[in-house]
Amino acid sequence: MQKPNKRLENQTCVVTGSSSGIGAAIAKAVAAEGANVVVNYHTNKEGAEEVAHAISNSKNSGKAIIIKCDVSKENEVDTLFKKTISEFGTVDICIPNAGLQKDYPLHKMPLKAWQQVIDVNLTGQFLCAKAAINEFLRRGMRPDVSKSLGKIIHVSSVHEIIPWAGHANYAASKGALKMLMESICQGYAPKKVRCNSIAPGATKTAINKEVWNTKEGLENILKLVPYDRMGIPEDMGSVAAWLASDEAEYINGTTIFVDGGMTCYPGFTENG
Repeated sequence: MQKPNKRLENQTCVVTGSSSGIGAAIAKAVAAEGANVVVNYHTNKEGAEEVAHAISNSKNSGKAIIIKCDVSKENEVDTLFKKTISEFGTVDICIPNAGLQKDYPLHKMPLKAWQQVIDVNLTGQFLCAKAAINEFLRRGMRPDVSKSLGKIIHVSSVHEIIPWAGHANYAASKGALKMLMESICQGYAPKKVRCNSIAPGATKTAINKEVWNTKEGLENILKLVPYDRMGIPEDMGSVAAWLASDEAEYINGTTIFVDGGMTCYPGFTENG
């Protein structure tokens, strides 16, 4: 993580799916920059409490509260933002991170598994972006806090551009998310809203531990990563905290791949 320098002081950030993994690291990173943080969870209340506790006990970090919300439900997203605004006055940064996988070969994929992934990974990000933009427009500019009206940072994946057989629902949700992010930028950049994405590559989290927790599994993953190490959640946290700051003010409508070169297709190193 970068050395904190209070780049997000007096700002409030909602991070969905932040009770563990990448979301937790992002919540801690933006808090370390001085932002107040809403730690959102759906089922893992204990994890959310641990993240909020770590932020509250960290020297010079912003404040943290936890709010339960299923991001695929519009009424719950509306409540998430209403509670945040009631507690902190407004929302300056929205980082829709909540996501899941339901993996099947396409010919065996139940419709429910398709819909569940699309509902959380894509519709959930749409609902959060919509709520955030409405709050940005309601509140207006805060030039003493940020040069931008508001910031949205979608958490995508390298699979917004890399196909993934056996995970078509996930890859489709991330590919569509790219178009959502770029369309938001196109529509709202004139109002000084910044909308970008972070796309993690192979990252060590509890969700995929069974893949990287053996020597053979790790070696197979590293064949896909030119930098020869897996990412860690803190890699994403550092990028998110910087991207939310005015240091990145002219970055809009783009995806930053945090992947150790995974999108450079290392299988073609020796002509494929």
